[in-house]
Amino acid sequence: MPLFTFVRHTLLSLAIGACLHASPTETLYLSGTGSDDTVDWDFKVNGGRNSGAWSSIPVPSNWEMQGFGTYHYYKDWGDSAAPDSLGQYRHRFTVPAEWAGKHVEIVFGASMTDTAVRINGVPAGPVHQGGFYQFSYDITDLLNYGDSNLIEVDVSKFSDDESVNRAERAADYWLFGGIYRPVWLEAKPSNHIERMAVDAKADGSFTVDAYLENDSNAATLQAEVFTLDGTRIAKTQRLPIEPGQPQARLAGLAKNIEPWSAEYPNLYSLRLTLRAKNAVIHQTESTIGFRTIELRPQDGFYLNGEKIILKGSNRHSIWPDTGRATNATLSEKDVLLMKEMNMNAVRMSHYPPDTHFLEACDRLGLYVIDELGGWQKSYDAEVGSKLVRETVIRDVNHPSILLWANGNEGGWNIELDDDFDLYDPQNRPVIHPWANFGGINTSHYESYNSGTDWFFQGDDLFMPTEFLHGLYDGGHGAGLDDWWKAILAHPMGLGGFLWSFADEGIVRDDQGGRIDVAGNAAPDGIVGPYREKEGSFYTIKEIWAPIYLPQSEVDFLPSSFGGSLEIENRYDFTNLDQIVFKWNLQVLEGDSLEKAKLHTIANGQSKGPDVQPNRRGELQLHLPNDWSHADFFALTAIDPHGREIYTWTWSLRHPDTIVSRYISSNATAQASSQSTTDSIVISADDIEVRLDPNTGTLQSLRSGAIVSPMSNGPILLTGNSELKSVETEDGAATFHYEGDLRFVRWELLDSGWLQLDYHYAYEREKPLTYLGVTFDYDESQIEGMRWLGKGPYRVWKNRRKGVEFGLWHKDYNDTVTGMSWTYPEFKGFHEDVYWAQLQNDVAPLDILIASPDLYFRLFTPSEAPDPRSTHVDFPHGDISFLHSIAPIGTKFKTADQHGPAGAPTWVSRGRYHGFSGRVYLRIGDRLEDN
Repeated sequence: MPLFTFVRHTLLSLAIGACLHASPTETLYLSGTGSDDTVDWDFKVNGGRNSGAWSSIPVPSNWEMQGFGTYHYYKDWGDSAAPDSLGQYRHRFTVPAEWAGKHVEIVFGASMTDTAVRINGVPAGPVHQGGFYQFSYDITDLLNYGDSNLIEVDVSKFSDDESVNRAERAADYWLFGGIYRPVWLEAKPSNHIERMAVDAKADGSFTVDAYLENDSNAATLQAEVFTLDGTRIAKTQRLPIEPGQPQARLAGLAKNIEPWSAEYPNLYSLRLTLRAKNAVIHQTESTIGFRTIELRPQDGFYLNGEKIILKGSNRHSIWPDTGRATNATLSEKDVLLMKEMNMNAVRMSHYPPDTHFLEACDRLGLYVIDELGGWQKSYDAEVGSKLVRETVIRDVNHPSILLWANGNEGGWNIELDDDFDLYDPQNRPVIHPWANFGGINTSHYESYNSGTDWFFQGDDLFMPTEFLHGLYDGGHGAGLDDWWKAILAHPMGLGGFLWSFADEGIVRDDQGGRIDVAGNAAPDGIVGPYREKEGSFYTIKEIWAPIYLPQSEVDFLPSSFGGSLEIENRYDFTNLDQIVFKWNLQVLEGDSLEKAKLHTIANGQSKGPDVQPNRRGELQLHLPNDWSHADFFALTAIDPHGREIYTWTWSLRHPDTIVSRYISSNATAQASSQSTTDSIVISADDIEVRLDPNTGTLQSLRSGAIVSPMSNGPILLTGNSELKSVETEDGAATFHYEGDLRFVRWELLDSGWLQLDYHYAYEREKPLTYLGVTFDYDESQIEGMRWLGKGPYRVWKNRRKGVEFGLWHKDYNDTVTGMSWTYPEFKGFHEDVYWAQLQNDVAPLDILIASPDLYFRLFTPSEAPDPRSTHVDFPHGDISFLHSIAPIGTKFKTADQHGPAGAPTWVSRGRYHGFSGRVYLRIGDRLEDN
């Protein structure tokens, strides 16, 4: 039990049980309570780093993360690859003298993998096998009470049971060794309550299965329910217990309870009291929530009578500095990050998590799939039955757990399916992740159009327990919008779980402290190893927001807006009148790009309308009459717990209106044009523009002695063209072409801006990835970018959500998503950029984009080794202005397999449709002059 939970339960016991002279279970930690609170034990490992001699190690920890042994990922093990097969621990401790006559157990939160325990030289019990499970031994007769005791623990990294090795040690994740979860003693009266299993329903009814050690006295057993502030709200009659009776069931009813859900995680405490002759012998407590689970075949998954949709990710227990050893603070941080993304669910992959993670899910509100280990191979029935028992008896009372998973991707032993119900009075459904089993098709990594009688084309409930497999910057948010619209529209859709939450990277002290993600095997996360947020984090946050605004599908609000928005309630239990909407009207101030800033001219808030879950209504924001004087509008939704759901932004001005504010000038110098054999030169004052007379492309842009690194464009990215004619006039040159590119016009304005207009069109309908024009730019000179538009993250064709209008800045980087973690990435496609300043101290460049719906491409990101289906062929050149951009795939599927947004763009024939762009260029002020 984590320290904060122990303290909370202790205070609750004092508050509600002092008058009863309670005899609770007493706890004494032999280790620390987590990776942030450890105790040094003596330690020796038999191979690898720092092996062969006794030293010390913090407990809990994985020995690889403390400088011992060898690192292993996936199947990188065996006699030659894994010399650190055995870790030996010893530690001295003192047991209180008052514990004499009590029943004392030693409990291990988990230890990898085979664990043999000796107390004062005597085995505590049989070797425990399985690295992810809580286990205990009765050591009452092995202790020296009031005196020193010695614990010795031999931990074998690999198991003597081959099924354990197949299920756990041949799995696609980092493999560690050691005592990585806490170790503690529990002292109870000799007659005591061993454990309890609770079934608390949404109507307030509850049953408690109590498991007893009560050999000598006739007794009574009673259950009571309390609010967390200590108010008793229910109790059962005292049930007579005969000596030696191993089990009893109590039933009761708590009135006026608030049911538990991820939206309203209401918790209570249930206390069991064992009495003999009216004296309290033993008391134990468990935090519970009242909720009712129903899986209705070919209908849906219901909680408290309401159909729910699960929005979640898979999560490993991992931290880069400590491996699988974590702590309650990290667990809470992860749950809050998931809640921030508007997730309501999490799947444990691929083993039971730390108890403090489940407690955070209970308290903060996340639905949980709790999973027995087994990655594509299963435990045999003998060891598996023990591990099912250990999983369920530890976790049974957590209201957050809605489903049990029997292994992963074929790693299930069907002989164990019935075992879960042996210890779970709630009879939660059991699933086989990857299979169509138990009423739910959970198949992994399907295509969007996945075939006849399957997923969107089938009649079975479906909920992929892994989908949109992330790799580098692909997957996760990329493709999610299409998938989610289809899931919500289908009556059999139950939701899904993205793979996965965090990059499973660890710090390698044998490699200079670099973070190792095992090539492309472990960089799978929506967040990085230290929870750095990728662009998909915000895409998911918008798509999975429990509030949907149809108007969010467009960038501009019309003049008829006036403050009314259609709104859809995607909550399961929350009326929108519980939501607060804060709005903000902004204007763009400053007469130059350098001085530009966004200023709020009005703000306010409104209560949400009375709209029940899964219904639509109208949101009235009561804006001021002069709202249309603003340039941008932002709307933030705040949930009943004070958390931001999402902030949507819209432009109230088309880009040409914004751009026009910067191109006017009082200058009187007139531009002139002249032609030479090699160039068409347009100049005014100290500005000179050189154009290629044979292609119409920019040869150079110079202001005084400063020459811009931008040149050789516009070049049409897709199609053919041949120069037909050139027209020159004072300060301008127009190039006409035959083919797909129709014309290019350059004009040097008296304000010093170089205006570029172009138009292209296609005669035949065709699918194209890129539509637009491109330039060369010397990347070595770039230092950063400041821009007005959507940001701060880049976008892909199938990941456009999660970016919003604003004034943004980022320094140059060449981040490879998932291999390095400086976010947001500098390079890539940016959406709805009105203007950008490409910053350096030699030749900065200012760019204005007057045409709507243009993407701004900034260089070509470096690519990680073996990108699988996340490879993207970037267009040639360095700076591009695009009407269509590329999507990105996932680890296992190309982008076009994940819905319409991942497909190429079909362009209409030129006689009906073409593409135009207007862009302005100017050499800007040097950084030191800003």
